Formats: sequence, C-alpha cells, structure tokens
Amino acid sequence: MLVWDRILVTQPTPPVPTVLGAATVAALLVLVRPTWDVTRHLVTIVHEGAHGVVAMLSGRRLAGIRLHSDSSGVTVSRGRPRGLGMILTAAAGYVGPGLLGLACAWLLGQRHAVAVLWLLVVCLALLLLQIRNFFGLMSVLATGLLLFVVSWRLDVDGQVVVAYVVTWFLLMASPRTVWELQTTRRARTARTSDADQLARLTPIPAIAWVAAFFLTTGGGLVVGAGWLLA
Repeated sequence: MLVWDRILVTQPTPPVPTVLGAATVAALLVLVRPTWDVTRHLVTIVHEGAHGVVAMLSGRRLAGIRLHSDSSGVTVSRGRPRGLGMILTAAAGYVGPGLLGLACAWLLGQRHAVAVLWLLVVCLALLLLQIRNFFGLMSVLATGLLLFVVSWRLDVDGQVVVAYVVTWFLLMASPRTVWELQTTRRARTARTSDADQLARLTPIPAIAWVAAFFLTTGGGLVVGAGWLLA
C-alpha cells in the first residue's frame, strides 16, 4: 500500500477502555517528574515550532530555532520589533501544543489515526530544516524517526494506540507548561518569558496573558477529551 493510501484510509475507533488507557499513559508522562523531565522536550519542540510557523505566517522571516538540554528553546525571527506580527508570534508558543493536540483529536474523531502520525512526521521534517544547534537537531531527528518507525512498521492497532497517547499527551502537557510558567514568574526567574514579552508589546499585563494561555490550553483539553471519548 502506498504512503498516501495509508494516510487516507480510516481506522476503527478503539473501545473506550483503550482510549482511557492511552489517557492514563499520557497522564503518567506528564505528571510523573522523572518522565516529565524527558517528555517535556517534546512540548518544547512544538512550542518553538509554533513560534516559527506563526512568525512566517505573519510576514516575519524565520532565522532559526534552537532547542536546549534544559528543555528550553529559542526561536529567532526578523521583522518589525513591535506590531501584530510580533504579538502573534510571541503568543503562539504556549498555546501551540494544545492546539496541535486539538487538531489531532479532531482527526482521531474522524478515524484518521495514521494520518495523525504522518502529520507529525511531516511537521518534524519541516522543522528540522530550521534547527540551528546540535541538541535540537538530535531531538527533532530522534522524535521524527521514532514516529516514522511507528507509522511504517507497527500494525494498525498499535498505530491507533500511539496516536491516542500522543494526542492525549499534547492536550495534557500544554496546561502544565503554562502552570510552570507562572510558577517561575512568581519566583521572579522568568521575566523574559513569552507572557512578559507580550506585556511589553501590549497594554495587557503578563498575568492576563498567562490566564489567557491557561484558558486556551485548558479549554483545548476539555474539548479534545470530549472528541476522543465521543
């Protein structure tokens, strides 16, 4: 079967216990500290990728993305230092993983689990072109290769389960990163965060941006969970 045929064909919706099992695995990846220290790098990949995509869509020129071993990252774009394009670019990071998770949940609701996996593989391949440091290159490459192997070698039932775990993970991890953002802000160690940058770009205070991030990611989790369990 051709790759395109694999992507377009639909897969059976798994039973609710399987969906809940996938949610449990994702919750452990997000809530258990040792695993979160590793899986948070996946959220950073999507976070910085969201900055990059919105920067280009808003007319800015993407100069490159760096991912660091402490699970932080930097996206550099060139253009006007203020204005709508810069605001949208700065606002995209924290909501990006949740919105991607929501898109994946919608595809799963349409029974396109394999399409979810290939969508992520393509996104990672495109992101790879913008990575500007060795650790970031290895992180994106390893994640992309793992998803490619799952998409190509695993049986359909296994692919469906992985797609559900990844989707739940994106939906759950997004609010946690916002919570961590506010925790570090309260400790006065994140005054260069996206929320603080947005406060300097707009008349809206940083805490309001954090609240907006949390409402968006939390709302995405609720809506996405509804689609996954429907």
